[in-house]
Amino acid sequence: MKKTLILSSVIATAVLFTGCATILDGKTQTINLESKKTQNVSINGVQYSAPGIISLNRSDSDAVINVKECDKQILLKKEINPTFFVNILSGGAFGSTTDYSTKSMWKYDQTNVKVDCE
Repeated sequence: MKKTLILSSVIATAVLFTGCATILDGKTQTINLESKKTQNVSINGVQYSAPGIISLNRSDSDAVINVKECDKQILLKKEINPTFFVNILSGGAFGSTTDYSTKSMWKYDQTNVKVDCE
């Protein structure tokens, strides 16, 4: 009986934490575009206005911010989201594959980006 209870607890914990980065951080990341005056920018072909806070879909590739007023480009590098590693401790392969398939295992290296033309 005690072994069954322990096994059930372990399985329930693994199921609850499946896809930790997907559940905890979501499929998008907020980026604060800082600017002293209004700037028109595009990221992966989508138009935004700075200053402002935008929501970018997480991706397994880098993103480039194009500032139209001065032909400036800013690289947002992808890196592994630290929340992804919680799966190794709790959920194992199931959670890791969920985060990988939803791209939640990635995050961009910057959350505050200055897009002013110099």
